[in-house]
Amino acid sequence: MPPLNTATIGMAVTPTVVSTFFSHYLNRNGVRQKPTERLSYDEGLHLIRSFLDFASSRPVEELQAFTGQWVPHPTWVRVDEVEIPEYELSRAANLLHEQLGPEGIRRVGGREWWQWRKPKSPLKAEWIEMKADYEERKENADPGNRVMLYVHGGAYFFGSVNEHRFMIQRHARKLRARAFAPKYRLAPQFPFPCGLQDCLAAYLYLLTQQEPKTIILAGDSAGGGMVLSLLVILRDQGIPLPAGAVLISPWADLTHSFPSVAGDCPLDYVPPHGFHHRPSRAWPPPDEDEMEELKKIAVEQKKGDGVKEGSSDSNSGIPTIGDVIDKPTRLSLMIDGQQIDIKEQIQMYTTNEMLNHPLVSPIMQPTLGGLPPLLIMTGGAEILRDEQIYLAHKCAHPEKYLPPEAMMDEHAWAQLKQYPPTDVQLQVWDDLCHVAPTLSFTRPAKYQFRAIAQFGAWALARAQRREIDILDDDDVSVISGHEGADESDEDTNQPAVDPTQPNLEPKQKPKKKTNKPKNKRTKTVAEMENEANAVGKAGDPLPPFHQHMIRQRVTTTGLILPLPEHSDLPACCMDRNVIGVIKAGPVRKWLAHKKKFDSRFASTKSKVHKLRIKDMREGGYEVFPGGDVPPPSALAGRRKIGHREKDQKKEKKSWGLSLWGVWGSKHDKMTVARGEKADRAADREVSTKTVQGADGGEGARSYTDIENQEGTGIQGKTAAGVDRPGLGTRLSGSRYKSVADKGQTGPHEGEEHERMQIDDILAYRKGELEEQHHQPPEVGATGKRPIVDGLATPFSLGKKAETASMITLQSGRSRFTAGTGVLQSPPGTSAGASRDNLSLMPGADDAYSSAEAPESGTAVDGVATGSGSALKNEVEVDGDSKEAERIVPQEVEVRNYATQPLDATRGIGMSLPTPLTPGTPGTLGSRPGLDRFVTADEFLSTGAPTPTASEQKLA
Repeated sequence: MPPLNTATIGMAVTPTVVSTFFSHYLNRNGVRQKPTERLSYDEGLHLIRSFLDFASSRPVEELQAFTGQWVPHPTWVRVDEVEIPEYELSRAANLLHEQLGPEGIRRVGGREWWQWRKPKSPLKAEWIEMKADYEERKENADPGNRVMLYVHGGAYFFGSVNEHRFMIQRHARKLRARAFAPKYRLAPQFPFPCGLQDCLAAYLYLLTQQEPKTIILAGDSAGGGMVLSLLVILRDQGIPLPAGAVLISPWADLTHSFPSVAGDCPLDYVPPHGFHHRPSRAWPPPDEDEMEELKKIAVEQKKGDGVKEGSSDSNSGIPTIGDVIDKPTRLSLMIDGQQIDIKEQIQMYTTNEMLNHPLVSPIMQPTLGGLPPLLIMTGGAEILRDEQIYLAHKCAHPEKYLPPEAMMDEHAWAQLKQYPPTDVQLQVWDDLCHVAPTLSFTRPAKYQFRAIAQFGAWALARAQRREIDILDDDDVSVISGHEGADESDEDTNQPAVDPTQPNLEPKQKPKKKTNKPKNKRTKTVAEMENEANAVGKAGDPLPPFHQHMIRQRVTTTGLILPLPEHSDLPACCMDRNVIGVIKAGPVRKWLAHKKKFDSRFASTKSKVHKLRIKDMREGGYEVFPGGDVPPPSALAGRRKIGHREKDQKKEKKSWGLSLWGVWGSKHDKMTVARGEKADRAADREVSTKTVQGADGGEGARSYTDIENQEGTGIQGKTAAGVDRPGLGTRLSGSRYKSVADKGQTGPHEGEEHERMQIDDILAYRKGELEEQHHQPPEVGATGKRPIVDGLATPFSLGKKAETASMITLQSGRSRFTAGTGVLQSPPGTSAGASRDNLSLMPGADDAYSSAEAPESGTAVDGVATGSGSALKNEVEVDGDSKEAERIVPQEVEVRNYATQPLDATRGIGMSLPTPLTPGTPGTLGSRPGLDRFVTADEFLSTGAPTPTASEQKLA
C-alpha cells in the first residue's frame, strides 16, 4: 500500500473535490441558510472529511509523520524555536504528582514512565509573531504585554504546530500578540499524562518570561481539553493563573456520554464512529487475549533464564507478571438487549479505566469554578456540541452541574465551596463544524477570529487594568455579505456588510438585462425577526455577564442572538449520575466500524501480533526500576532490551500541508498588504493634518490626535518601513481599536477603591468635596484620559505630560489642605494655580516648601523668573522625595484661599482667569470649556486686552 504523502492524498481527495463542486450547484436549494451554501466552506468541509477517511487506512505513525512535517511560514511571519529547560519539566512532573495523588498515580501506572522521552528529543516550542510587530517591539525594547499560549488539537494523537501555524499566526495578527506553541508529545505512544506534562512545563517556562496577566491560553479540540485541565492544575496547586482562556470546540468528555455524540452530524467532519487506523505496533495496543499470551511468554522466560548477571531478581531485564499490565478494565453494557464486553482500548489518549478521570475528561471535575474568564466556542452541527455546552454552564454554575454522586467526596465538596463561579462567554455557532477556524478562508471562520481577538483583548485589559489595542480590519479584512456569491478572497476588497442590516451587494454596479434566472432569494419571516432582535455581531465589545455567563447563539453571518434557555438545551437537562457513563449509541457505531476494519486488515493485525511475540521472546522489554506499569500503547513500556532508538530524521517539507497553509493564509496575505497601504494613507493624513491658529501656524497636532493618544506615544514601523502606532499607541485614522474592561464581570479586587477615588475627583471638580482630603487616582493605562460616567477628565494620570496643553494644565500645582476644606496656593505661585489644576495631576497632594523657592529674578532651568518665585515641585514616592518639575509662576496677586472661599458654582472653583481657565467678562476673555483645544492665539484674538509683560513672558 502506498505511503501517506501529498501525491497519494491528492489522488484520494480529488474525486471528492470534483463531486462536491458539481453537487454544490445542483443541490443548492437543500443547503439554504447553511454554511455549506458557500462553495469554499462546502469544499473545505468535504476535503477534511475525505482526508481523515483516507488516513484511517494507513497506520497512526504515517498520519503523525505527515501532519508533523515542516511547513514554511509566510514572509510576514517571524518564527523562533526555543527549548524548554529540563528543570521546568521536572517542576511540571512534581505538580502532576501532587495533582494526581496516590490513587491517580496508581491508575496511571506509576510516576516515572510518563516522564521518559525519546533520546535527543527535548521539549520545544515556537514563538509565532507578525514580523512587523516583532520589529516594533525590538525597536522600542518592549517585551510585549500580550502572549497567547496555543495548544494545537488533533484528537491527542496527530497534528502539530507546523500544521496549525496558519491558524496560530492569524490569532497573533488579530490580537497583535506573540503566540507560544509547545510541541507536546502525542498519543498513543505517549498517552496521558505525557502531553499534559509538556504543556504544563511550557506554561511554567512562560512565567519566567512574562507576567501571568500578560498571558492568555487558547486551544482547539483536544488542545482545548488540555488547556482546561492545565487551568485546573494551576488553580489547585497555587500557580498564578493567566488572564483568560479561549476554548475552541474543546474535547472535554472522552466517555462520549452526551446525546450529540450518538446522533448523526452530517455537517461535521469528525468521524461519528471514532478514529480507527490500520493496525501497527503503535495502534491498536494488545487486547486481553494478546496480553494473556504475552504474560505466559514472560513467565516462561523467567523460569528458563532465571536472574541475569548483574541484575537483581526484582529488576531483571525480563518482565514478570507484575511488570506486564493487568487486564484492561472491561467496558460492559447492554446493546439491543445483549450484554457486550469490550476488551480493546477505545481512545488513543488513555486506557478505558482512565476515561472518566477528571484530568482526562474535565467535565468530571468536582468544580470548574475559580478559573479565569473563558470563551467557549462550539459549532452547532458538531458531534461534540452537547458536552461543550454543558462544560460552559458547569464553569459558570458549579453547584448546579455536579459530577456523579459517587465522585463527590469530602475534598470535592471542599473545592466546590472554595472556588467561586467562572465567568464564561459561550458562543454556539449555527450549523458550523468542529473547530471551524480550521477553514480560515471562509466567512464564519473570519468572524470567529474576530470574536476570539475581542475576547482575548478584553481578558488582557481586565487583568492589566489598561486598554488593549487590536486590529480593526473592517476596511481591509472584509467579509462579504452577498448571499448569492461565494466567499472568495477576491471579494474581500469591497466594503463589509453589517449582518444586522438587509443584505446588499458589496458594490452596487449597473445590472445588465439577462434572461438568466436570479439566484437571489427573499428573506424569510424568521430571518427578519432575528435581525430585528439582534443583540450584536461577532467581534463587538462584550456585553455584561449575567449570572457569570454571556450566552450567545451566532449565525454564520456573524449575527449574535440570544441562546435558548437552559431548560431547552438537552445538555443541561441530563441526570448527573449518567454523565461520564459510556452509552450504547456511540459504542454501537464504534463496534460496527471496528468489525469492518478487523475484516479488512485481518492479515495485518496478525502480522503485528507475531512481531510483538517475537520481540518478547528475543529478550523482552525494558522495565522501570520503580515498578511502573505503562499503558499497553505507551512507547515507554515497549522499549526492547538492547535496542537503541534511531535518531530523528531531519524534517522534510510537506507540499500538501504547504498548499493547505497557503490556501488558509491567502486572506492574511491580502489583508497584510491592504493594511500596510491603509497605514501609509493614515500616516499621510496625520502628518498633513494641522491646527491653524491666528498666525497661521502649521504642523501642530490636532486635539483629536492628542485625545486618541495612548501608551508611550512611541511609533514603530510596518514591514514596508512605514511609521505606525506602537503596541500601546493609536493614532486617529489608524486601523486599531481600543478594548477595555467596562466592568462586564463586576468589580474585582481593588476596583472598588479605585472607582471611589475617581468618583471623588468628579465630586471635587463640581465643588462637592469640602471637607475631604483629595487623593490622586491610580489608573492602569498611563497617559490616558479617564472617562467616568460619560465625562472625559481633561488631564492625564500617572504620567508626565507630553503635549503643550498638558504641560500648561499641570504648570500651576496646588494642594488641597487636609482638614481645612480649602485650596492652598503654594508659596510663591500665582492664582493661576487653579483648583482645576489640582484635579489634573498625580501630584495634587505634593508638599511644598517656601524655603525651596528661588529668589525673584533668578533663572530656573534656563528660564528667568519674575517678581514671583519659581517653585521646585517635590513628589513623594515610597517615602522618598523626588524632583518632578519646575514651575514658573505668573506675576499676579496671590489669592488667600483660606479667607476667600472657592467659587463652587463655576465647577472648578476659580475666580481669577488665566489663558487656560474660564475667565470673567472684561478681563482676559472667556475661554470655552475643556471639550476642545484652544490655542493662545485664538484666545487672544477674541478682543482681550493686551497682556502684561509678565503675561507675555508666561505665554
